[in-house]
Amino acid sequence: MKNLMWLLQLLLKAAIFFTLFAFALNNQHDAVVHFFFGTTWSAPLVLVLLTVFVMGVAVGVMGMVPRWWKHRRLAQLAKTTSTVEATPSAPSSADPTHGI
Repeated sequence: MKNLMWLLQLLLKAAIFFTLFAFALNNQHDAVVHFFFGTTWSAPLVLVLLTVFVMGVAVGVMGMVPRWWKHRRLAQLAKTTSTVEATPSAPSSADPTHGI
C-alpha cells in the first residue's frame, strides 16, 4: 500500500511537470510588459509568468515573517515559563493554594 501511494504521488508530480512543460513550450511568444515612464520589457510569456509568480511568493513570505517571528517568540516564552513553573519553589503566604 505504501509503495502504491508513492507511485501515485510520483505519477501526479510527473503529470504536473509535463503539463507545465507543455504550457511553457506552447507559450514562447514574446510578451511586452509596460512599466512607468515608457520603459518596456519584452520576454517570453512563460518567463514573465514565472517572474510574477516568484515576486508574489516573495511578497507573501515577507508579509508572513512578522507573524512567524511573533509566534516563535511566544513559543520560546512559553517554553521558558513552563520550565520555570516546573521547578519546585517554596510556597508563599501571599499566594494561598486553597483559593480563599
